Amino acid sequence: MQSDNASPTTQSGWQQWLSRSSCLLLGAGLAATGGYFAWNPQSPLNQQAYAQPSVTAPEPPAVAQAIPGLSATGDNFISRVVDTAGPAVVRINASRTVQQAVPEVFNDPLFRRFFGSEVPMQPSERVQRGVGSGFILDNQGHVLTNAHVVDGADQVQVTLKDGRSLEGQVLGSDPVTDIAVIRVEDANLPTVQLGDSEQIRPGQWAIAIGNPLGLDNTVTAGIISATGRSSGDVGIADKRVDFIQTDTAINPGNSGGPLLDEQGRVIGINTAIIQGAQGIGFAVPINTAKEIADQLIATGKVEHAYLGIEMVTLTPETKAEINANPNAGLRVEEETGILIVNVIPNSPAASAGLRAGDVIRAVNRQAVADSEAVQRQVSAVQVGDDLRLDIRRSGRDLTITAQPGALPVNPTR
Repeated sequence: MQSDNASPTTQSGWQQWLSRSSCLLLGAGLAATGGYFAWNPQSPLNQQAYAQPSVTAPEPPAVAQAIPGLSATGDNFISRVVDTAGPAVVRINASRTVQQAVPEVFNDPLFRRFFGSEVPMQPSERVQRGVGSGFILDNQGHVLTNAHVVDGADQVQVTLKDGRSLEGQVLGSDPVTDIAVIRVEDANLPTVQLGDSEQIRPGQWAIAIGNPLGLDNTVTAGIISATGRSSGDVGIADKRVDFIQTDTAINPGNSGGPLLDEQGRVIGINTAIIQGAQGIGFAVPINTAKEIADQLIATGKVEHAYLGIEMVTLTPETKAEINANPNAGLRVEEETGILIVNVIPNSPAASAGLRAGDVIRAVNRQAVADSEAVQRQVSAVQVGDDLRLDIRRSGRDLTITAQPGALPVNPTR
């Protein structure tokens, strides 16, 4: 821009500055104008743009495509499992009457002299109540749950998801495997489908349905963490089960409820948690539970084979520890095998001639690597069947045949 009084070839400094500023302002004006045209659909530029063929933006992917396994309605395989198996999962309310004896000190005449009528004279009674879970096996009304859920129960109430509340009868209970069967009577009972726990593998989906902490119809999901966990691994040595381990959330009240696969088939019965641990729960495999349930339904009891020995798996460390202990009463020469450290008097093992210090190498011609393997072989036979044991005694190989008896109360292996 030139002034009327300025030379055509020279410009003052402020004129040059003004010229440059005008360019900047012009640029800003074009930018603002461009913004106007961009957002104003009535602008000439946009009118021309509308006259041209437009390109349609692609539709966003459907929810079912964006999230694997999710349907257009938001359902997934877990919700379908819940719809299928959930109606057959029940809440079990068990109550038992417990008598409390009068402490012996209360019978002391001197004590009564001071406290008089305040001292109770007769044993008192109180009712213990507990809540667990279970599931309906068949249309005959057989309900599978944990033995500890109904242990000593006087009354059992079974409540279905649809609101029906039925009186239950305990047909039988097996504390060794923690399995019990309840019978209810009603029409149109929903049932579960059983899977095959021998086919499950770590990493597979696992879904639990139950009533943890009294919260009915709670669903949790995770995976199978491991299979074949022995009762010793779990820390409940009085059980005879190779447990399923899962990271599916299991809490008090889940006991007896089903552990399901992604097809909605029952693969286990939730039974145990480790206090203070997170993501570690255990279930009885359904194949074991069904075998026990069939016996309880048929006879009301289960007989477990019993040998009557205490044993330990030998390692160089255990050998050295035993030999260094003057109170052990044993001198171990072998470094592998299963050492019998004690034979219960009058047990089948004692009758067969087994002794403390014998080292078991095979049971029924099957090599055994640890004490759990011996226990599995014993559990696999019937009471009174022949059980062949290949042992080492004082450097000699021997074969002894025993006939296991029925497992007594407070048993040893």
